[in-house]
Amino acid sequence: MSSSNTAAPSLEGLVKSALHRSWWLLLLRGIAAVAFGVLTFIWPQISLVSLILVYGIYALVDGVLALIAAIRGGGFAPRWWLALGGVISILAAGVAFAWPGLTALVLVYLIGFWSILRGVLEIVGAIRLRNEIANEWSLGAAGVLSVIFGLILVFMPGAGALGLLWLIAAWAVLFGLLLIWVAFKVRTLAKA
Repeated sequence: MSSSNTAAPSLEGLVKSALHRSWWLLLLRGIAAVAFGVLTFIWPQISLVSLILVYGIYALVDGVLALIAAIRGGGFAPRWWLALGGVISILAAGVAFAWPGLTALVLVYLIGFWSILRGVLEIVGAIRLRNEIANEWSLGAAGVLSVIFGLILVFMPGAGALGLLWLIAAWAVLFGLLLIWVAFKVRTLAKA
């Protein structure tokens, strides 16, 4: 037997294969974020309990998709980062569903800290992937946007409810659009 027939696949081939299989998970996460933001813009008079439930649904969908990507070997970030981000999102959703009567201040801190943690994970992922994908800055930009959003919420929790709704909606739409853009970049890379 020839040893050339049994050669191990290259790292680049494995990464491209993983990206090709999972680019759509990034796309779905981006679409979920945009939908959450648009719904918040459409119904600014939404009650706090409704906002908590909508946020909980978004965090749950985001967390489940991140865990699926971790299980499948998403390729765009280490599996443990995806799994940790997914668990954080699912825990945030669980808190939102278990105690929908949370005060506005607790909700602000919950969303703020969740955004900071997710943003840091995405920044680290972008740094680690700078040699694997082109334009990794978009994943890093999504992470920076999440961290800035989270810091604003943590350090300025007294913002008015309507202002908070607009801020949450704007963050979700921008973050979602960046994830959608990354998904299509990853898809293009995977096909190359």
